[in-house]
Parts: sequence; structure tokens; C-alpha cells
Amino acid sequence: MPSSVEQIVSVYVRLKNRPALEDMRMHRRQLLTDLQSRTGVDPRQSVLALQGDLKLIEAGLRQIGQD
Repeated sequence: MPSSVEQIVSVYVRLKNRPALEDMRMHRRQLLTDLQSRTGVDPRQSVLALQGDLKLIEAGLRQIGQD
């Protein structure tokens, strides 16, 4: 079963909604930066999840760029 991020990216790609994908990417990058600057917590699992989301989003952006 696809994750919610995979489903959202898929819909945005189908609709060729580049701005929405770019907003998602920017938001995830900001979350990643904020998370990595925190002390006192182990963010490894969250960092991995955000990196996975970014890979999906960037793949979607590449797909839109090929059309």
C-alpha cells in the first residue's frame, strides 16, 4: 500500500501541479533543518522519513519536468 506522501505526489504529478510539489519539498527541507538542529532527542527515524519523502517529491518533480 502506498504511503500518504506517495499518493499525494502521484496526484500532483497527474495534475502537473509543480508549485504544490515545490511547496511540499520546501516544507520537508525546513522540517529536516529544524529537526537536525535540535538537541536532546534522537531524530534519526524522523530524518530518514523526511529524506524518503524528499526523494519521492523530487522524483515527482522530475516526472513533471519530462512531460
